[in-house]
Amino acid sequence: MSTASSITGVTVELVEFPAVLTSPATTKSYFLGGAGVRGLDIDGEFVKFTGIGVYLEEKAIASLIPKWKGKTPAQLKESLDFYRDIIKGPFEKVIRSIKVRTLSGPEYVRKVSENCIAHIKSDGLYGDEEEKAIQELREAFKDQNFPPGSTAFYRQSPNGTLGLSFSKDETIPEHEHTVIHNKPVSEAVLETMIGEIPVSPALKESLATRLYEFMKNDNFKIGN
Repeated sequence: MSTASSITGVTVELVEFPAVLTSPATTKSYFLGGAGVRGLDIDGEFVKFTGIGVYLEEKAIASLIPKWKGKTPAQLKESLDFYRDIIKGPFEKVIRSIKVRTLSGPEYVRKVSENCIAHIKSDGLYGDEEEKAIQELREAFKDQNFPPGSTAFYRQSPNGTLGLSFSKDETIPEHEHTVIHNKPVSEAVLETMIGEIPVSPALKESLATRLYEFMKNDNFKIGN
């Protein structure tokens, strides 16, 4: 049985992503599905901006096993459907984005929102409600500043809500800063990270490798 003692953490650019995360905002515990760096090629140099960890509810493994158990890590990594089943699965995800270089809130959210809009439009789902939700997303980050080590948390719920919270370290705030009620926008945030055009290929690979190991066991548990 996989338990909290056998679910390992991951270090990304000296940032520690613990094996299990407990949120005071929801009182739930989530296990680390995978983690990786996000960066951009600037003038021929790969510049690292954030480390991203994706945490999942325990029931995520039971949800994924029927379709994906037995596939190799390489097969999982190459399957867009696998990542879509994570994004759209009937379980909560908490995305922990830790900054490794200073970013202002507007600077950070500009690229996030642009990527989300592009994806939603490609699915033919971008309308007035989505535009309003994107504005709420931008507004939430407007007055934020992220020095190295600070964190933005996204809680993606299967009912279509996106909870946002911010911290100057790895601590999860007791209360969420903003909750956005729009399923396409909620799903697009994670889609842009691990979907068809991912901002973090390293995160995708980590998810495939780790979830392959977790799906070997039908009795996966976070606790003992």
